[in-house]
Amino acid sequence: MTMTPAIVIVMGVSGSGKTTVGTLLAARLKWDYEDADGFHPAANIERMQKGVALTDEDRMPWLRAIAAWIDRTREAGGHGVVSCSALKRRYREILTANRPDVRLVYLKGDEALIAGRMAARRGHFMPSSLLRSQFDALEEPAADENPITVPIELPPHEIVARILAELKP
Repeated sequence: MTMTPAIVIVMGVSGSGKTTVGTLLAARLKWDYEDADGFHPAANIERMQKGVALTDEDRMPWLRAIAAWIDRTREAGGHGVVSCSALKRRYREILTANRPDVRLVYLKGDEALIAGRMAARRGHFMPSSLLRSQFDALEEPAADENPITVPIELPPHEIVARILAELKP
């Protein structure tokens, strides 16, 4: 039997729809929502704006801050959705380790579709030029991570419906 998670991490490369899906999912569940972009130190944002990919070292304070939010939400008996790229398994382990009530949702899509989406969006700090580095870093979640994998070609409301169907115990 699966448990209803306390936290859902909506993951994928930049431009895969994490913020859109995460906000819709949180609204449907009536849970708190956070976008992991808000946890980045200013130096990380500046690097990405300049088209410089983050290193694992750059990401550590960011991942620890997200993990701290997850722990605060769980300790308070709350529920939440956080949109976070979580590209590598070791990043996801920081967010899920010893937290059996945290569930991954992987928004899976191909590079051409996502590149088109990124080219069309305005006002985001992540330039399209970094998309290739995101795919290079991506380690798709393995079966033992128990992810809910949803294709991003679907409309956002259908993606959320599929996630909700999977989350029901």
